[in-house]
Amino acid sequence: MTSVFRPAVDLMAGYTPGEQPQETGWVKLNTNENPYPPSPEVVKAIQHAAIGRLNVYPDPHAITFKREAAALFGLSTDWILPANGSDENLTIITRSFCDSGQLIGYPYPSYVLYESLAQIQGCGVRRLRLNADWQWDPAEAAELRKLVRVFYVPNPNSPTGNLWSRDQLLQLLPDQGVLILDEAYGDFSDQPHRGELLRDPAFDGRLIVTRTFSKSYSLAGIRFGFAMAHPKLIEGMQKVKDSYNCDAVSIAAATAALKDQNWMLTNRNQIMKTRSHLSHALSNLGFNVAPSQANFVWVTHPSAQHRQLYEQLKSRKILVRYMKFDGRTSDAPPIDGLRITIGTDTEIQTLLDAIPLCLQELKGLQELKGASV
Repeated sequence: MTSVFRPAVDLMAGYTPGEQPQETGWVKLNTNENPYPPSPEVVKAIQHAAIGRLNVYPDPHAITFKREAAALFGLSTDWILPANGSDENLTIITRSFCDSGQLIGYPYPSYVLYESLAQIQGCGVRRLRLNADWQWDPAEAAELRKLVRVFYVPNPNSPTGNLWSRDQLLQLLPDQGVLILDEAYGDFSDQPHRGELLRDPAFDGRLIVTRTFSKSYSLAGIRFGFAMAHPKLIEGMQKVKDSYNCDAVSIAAATAALKDQNWMLTNRNQIMKTRSHLSHALSNLGFNVAPSQANFVWVTHPSAQHRQLYEQLKSRKILVRYMKFDGRTSDAPPIDGLRITIGTDTEIQTLLDAIPLCLQELKGLQELKGASV
């Protein structure tokens, strides 16, 4: 059958999300969800919204939410754009600022959904390669910023969890375009931003910060996020969004979540404490652990049997994320490793108990294979 799709859609592979097993009994450490429940105030808000006027359209501007977000970040409401998850804001941004044939840029390895969004739009993609320390070459960044219309930067980065400084981010501001600071994991950094960079004149009013409720607020199931930017940028992006892009239940939940900062911060602090424990424990087991400012850690093992270790853990109903990226140069080997979400202390202990057994099994299999050659 002759394809009826646009050529750009035919050519793209599409983004592959992490595994989501539907049966119980799994230790799920693969998709960076928060292991703790949302605030009880969120549950009350959802219940109230569910028995409310669901027969009418929700507020298209989500003004109650915008008031809470603006107050938290020291902005006015016209700096805020709510969306159906942070990913929708990334879609709105790509459609708003990058035309077919123009370029987006992003650090690599990082969130490969940026490439999918560009391909759907018919845009080209330029990767800013990261070195072994997960940093970019300033000279290469200077060349790339001349070419791109949109530069996406996840900060903290995924899958590595490293955080880039204000001066480093400035190196990526496009000469004619916008810089997107994707702060999906921002609340887990030691010093989370509270709108400071948006007010920094060095960014020339061309910085957009995106946030999600899927991570620190334990609300991955409701799909809600928001962008923050100069009102002139928000005004244009509103033309691109769906008319009623956020439903009444998610607006109520997100508003209640923002109001209960103490609940979020208590869970955040526990995750950061568990992150430190996991990092030290994995180092003691022989792993190389990248210092993380997110709710996950990126690890590699000298054996380089990352895929096999992932499979061994999965056979024990423990899910982590195996990830593989192109090498830093065209002739370099691929980069692979494991990204491990910070779960509860009980979940992490289950993982730590299983890893030595898995490594021992892999060693035995390797020795058996060597003996049979």
